[in-house]
Amino acid sequence: MTEGTLIRHMGRRTFLFLQGPSSPIFAKIASRLEAHGHRCLRINLNVGDWIFWRRRGMYNYRGSAARWPDHVDAFIRRHGVSDLILLGEERPYHQKAIAAARRHGAAVFVVEMGYLRPDWLTLECGGMSSNSHFPADPEQILEAAVALPEPDWQRRYSQTFFAEAAYDLLYNLPNVFFWFLYPGYRRHGIFHPLAEYAGWIRRLVASKRHLRRAKAAIRSLASASNPYFVYPLQLETDYQLRAHSPFNSQKEAIEDILASFARHAPSASRLAIKVHPLDNSLIPWQRIIAARAAALGIGDRVTFLEGGNLDLLVEGSAGVVTVNSTAGLHALKQGRPVKVLGRAIFDITGLTDQRPLDAFWAAPKPPDPALSAAMFRLMAVSIQVRGNFYSHAGTDAGAEVIAERLHRNTVNQPGAFIDPPPRKRPEKRNVSA
Repeated sequence: MTEGTLIRHMGRRTFLFLQGPSSPIFAKIASRLEAHGHRCLRINLNVGDWIFWRRRGMYNYRGSAARWPDHVDAFIRRHGVSDLILLGEERPYHQKAIAAARRHGAAVFVVEMGYLRPDWLTLECGGMSSNSHFPADPEQILEAAVALPEPDWQRRYSQTFFAEAAYDLLYNLPNVFFWFLYPGYRRHGIFHPLAEYAGWIRRLVASKRHLRRAKAAIRSLASASNPYFVYPLQLETDYQLRAHSPFNSQKEAIEDILASFARHAPSASRLAIKVHPLDNSLIPWQRIIAARAAALGIGDRVTFLEGGNLDLLVEGSAGVVTVNSTAGLHALKQGRPVKVLGRAIFDITGLTDQRPLDAFWAAPKPPDPALSAAMFRLMAVSIQVRGNFYSHAGTDAGAEVIAERLHRNTVNQPGAFIDPPPRKRPEKRNVSA
């Protein structure tokens, strides 16, 4: 059997969990799947993985990254794994495991933060972004969503920054100090965890000052008669940026957007660039942006925000430019024009502006309201789950629905699975060019 058929027998299946979020949700999903009669296994790659599992079905891999492909292939074959569940499909360990799973006919399911944040989770069969099987054809979306209900947009589950930070510390600090327990493990992140924490502390100390400045900047932009555009930065470590865009780094995206804005945007317009809420401040984005904007002669037309309400900022804007951030979905929900530069599940004709970026600034095209509503209805029912990663109630709710959909084979249903994936992975730029 293959993912393409989405047909799985209703008997006992073997689910293999790899790395998930720094959260108890994967263990909770496993408990619920076992209650349905399935078997759940886990391969721990580091101490943090072990801390967030600590239940039966656990295996530890302490070998080298070079030996991992053969190990996971043999493991899947030996245990008769039918389904693979993970977060971060582009992580090197996961890419090798996904390839092995497909060789042996196992389905692959990806759990991530929700597209429809703040209290939604994503559960997709096969992958996300370039790997997503979600329809890209407007007519298919309209047809699949015709009888579906409007999503319940009222927030049900809340989580705090401090809970998220505590879970992150619980996962990463043991990996730093007890690395010798898994000597062959290689981190997928760009920055060392201790450097990231130092950056977050520095940013947290200045957060109130940044918020005051951001609020004042948003008020100024909204009250002015001149139009402004919004570019929300993504995390440099974000695999949506690293794997599903033509850019080798966010610096290249910034360069392109600023250069295009300088050449083609109406002279009276402004560009607001907002840093990601979880940015660790280790890369001086404000200095990089200010220097490049000044060199292009648009320093007085570019506003940098290190805080503030993104929805409020977008609401008054003329449009949003993004590589492939879920901020684009929030803009579409508000009916704002969106231009996508990478691969995104919502980059669909009739929703996002399909013209080159240079043409976007002068006459941005808003989304078709009927298609936008249909896309949100279909996403909410087929690949989104209510819940979160960092609260007791949110993980309970998310785990319950995720396990139920996996058990009943209703992931990407109804009508949200197109095989092969309808989006192509973009080619990376030649850095020497």
